[in-house]
Order: sequence, then structure tokens, then C-alpha cells
Amino acid sequence: MKPQYLNNPPAAGGQRDRWMISYVDVLTILLVFFIAAAAKTLPGENKPPPPPPPAPVVAAPVVAAPAIKPRSPLEDALDTLTEHGIEATLETRGLMISLPQTILYAPGDDQVNADALPVVSAIADVLKTLPNHVDLIGHADSSPIHNRRFKNNWELSAARGLRLLELLGAKYDIDEARLSVSSDGANSPRESNETPEGRASNRRVEILILN
Repeated sequence: MKPQYLNNPPAAGGQRDRWMISYVDVLTILLVFFIAAAAKTLPGENKPPPPPPPAPVVAAPVVAAPAIKPRSPLEDALDTLTEHGIEATLETRGLMISLPQTILYAPGDDQVNADALPVVSAIADVLKTLPNHVDLIGHADSSPIHNRRFKNNWELSAARGLRLLELLGAKYDIDEARLSVSSDGANSPRESNETPEGRASNRRVEILILN
């Protein structure tokens, strides 16, 4: 007796059709895989542009620091004298120290006052730190002078410079070979000789520390 089927009997070649369906599925999967792989290698429209190359590094120019001029010994001496209240100025010839006659001498005299010794001592301390030659220059006003010791202002000015030289050498051990004395008399006034103030300014001794 032949078996009875509730449904339609299987068609001829059914097993073969199922195998074909599985094979098609595998081919479809492989096709999708290769398409996806190929799509990754294609340039995308929205792919961001590559970053720009780095800018070349330009070294900043080396600016040399301004050279600092070293201070000269005469500039240091000027500061020291100024701290002691002594009038001094730097000139092309050197350091000029100006001492009024009223500090050093009595009128018409060439002997250095005892009250002037602290000032002379401060100047001597500066001279000891320098090897420079020193010129002691006497000045006078235009008023004529004549006494038992001096015939004129020229002699008085020279004598005052000489007494100062002797004091610096004997009391303060300044080598007298470094010192010289000159007299300008009334030939180099600082102020007018027409006023008492001007004449007092012109009566002075200058100590020039040469360059």
C-alpha cells in the first residue's frame, strides 16, 4: 500500500533546490563582503583634507646686548670726592678738584689752615688709589697784593700750590714725583672780578688729576 501524504508530496529534486539556495546565500555574502571592502578603498566625498604642512621654523635673530662701558678710576674718584662735599668735575684733561681760598688759606697767606686738613686728607686718600700725575694750580683775583713776602698775586698763587704739595708729601705720603705746581695768578678767573663774590670765587687752588 502506498503512503499517504497530508500535504503535497515533495517535488522531484527538492533536496537539490535546498542545496542551491544555500550556495546562493554564500555567494551573496561574499559579494557583499567584497563590495564593502572595495568601498573602503575608494576616496570618500566627505573625507577631511589632509592637514597643512608645518610652517618652517625661523630662528629669531640674535640681538647682541649693548656693551656696558666700564667705569674709569677717575669716575670712581669723582663719586668719592662728591660724597665728601668736595667740588670736582671731569674734564677732557682729567679730574679737576677746586678748593676755594677761604677753605685752605687766610687772606694774603700761603699756610694751609688746620681746619682744612679733613678736606686735604680726603683728597689724599683718593690720590693714593691712583697712579696719575697731579698738577696743583694756584689762582688769584685781580686785586693787587704787595706785602713783605709776596710782590704780586703770581707769587702768592705759586706759594700756595707749593705749600699744598709739601703737605701732601710730608703728612699724607703722596710721592712728590707725581706732583707739580703751577700758577695762573689772575689770568684764569672763574667769575667777574668786579664783585666781591666773583673775586672770592677766583681765589682758589685747583688740583688736576691728569688722565
